[in-house]
Amino acid sequence: MPQNDVEMIKRIYASFNARDIDTVLAVLSDDVVWANGMDGGHIHGREAVRDYWTRQSAVISPHVEPVAFEKTEDGAVAVEVIQSIFDLDGRPLEGQTHGLRDKTVTHIFRTENDKIIRFDIQDAL
Repeated sequence: MPQNDVEMIKRIYASFNARDIDTVLAVLSDDVVWANGMDGGHIHGREAVRDYWTRQSAVISPHVEPVAFEKTEDGAVAVEVIQSIFDLDGRPLEGQTHGLRDKTVTHIFRTENDKIIRFDIQDAL
């Protein structure tokens, strides 16, 4: 697994948690395919990711902590992540009506030319 991919992904998590969305968007390809963790399915394109995160941050405050990195057989980077969801005041979220909740998940990143081209979410086994 290329160390520069792991370092880039670690920076993405740090930037996402700091709500520095422009830094994250800078490493996404223009036509990135991105998993929609709230509604299911995928969204397409960097600006769609920005819109998704803007909508998400209006209702919740997620925090994602990477704990393990592994290269998959097809060359992607799988990251075990502890996902914590808070309300906008920083309290643990209760009574959720969307698909996000506190849990451990696996994020799958596919890169090409130092850009993320696809992001998927799998429930941890």
